[in-house]
Amino acid sequence: MTRPPARSRRSPRTAAAALGGLSALLVSTVSGCGINPSGPVHAGAPASGVQRPGTEARLVRLYFAGPDGIRAVSRPVDRPLGPQQALDLLLEGPTSAESGRGLTSQVPPIAGRLTATTADGAVDIHVPVKVSTGDLDVTAVSQLACTAAHSEVPGDEPPTRIHIRIHESGTRSSNPWTVRCGSNGNATPVTA
Repeated sequence: MTRPPARSRRSPRTAAAALGGLSALLVSTVSGCGINPSGPVHAGAPASGVQRPGTEARLVRLYFAGPDGIRAVSRPVDRPLGPQQALDLLLEGPTSAESGRGLTSQVPPIAGRLTATTADGAVDIHVPVKVSTGDLDVTAVSQLACTAAHSEVPGDEPPTRIHIRIHESGTRSSNPWTVRCGSNGNATPVTA
């Protein structure tokens, strides 16, 4: 008959140390999973409540330049805005909360000198600068075109089908740049 192997005797001090180490490991694992504590982090405006029954939320969509391209933002308004009113808001630039998210405007300061009108389900935007010489870059054209297309434009066309005619300063009004706002927020030329 064989004898079971002899057990080594541990001192009470060794057992207590092992138990203490196991307890410390268990507490650190359960209490934070290795994540260091941090203070509160500012994440923008607080959430808004549920809309009151019977009221209609009105939003205007503005387009700004972001770190990863054109970005749309929605702002609450008290009434539907046409292209001129929406573009006037765009020309004021991003709010401080929008700027905090990295949004900027590439549209030069042309407030009061930009006009927008609607005709035949299209929007005519008259700008006091030249697009062809780079006074208004492609990002700015996208901001203007998409903001105008997503405003209240008469007709049944969805925003991505509305023709936006950009009339440059010093050119014949019968020869505008015609673009549409793509689903990605970039202006795309309309070909014949």
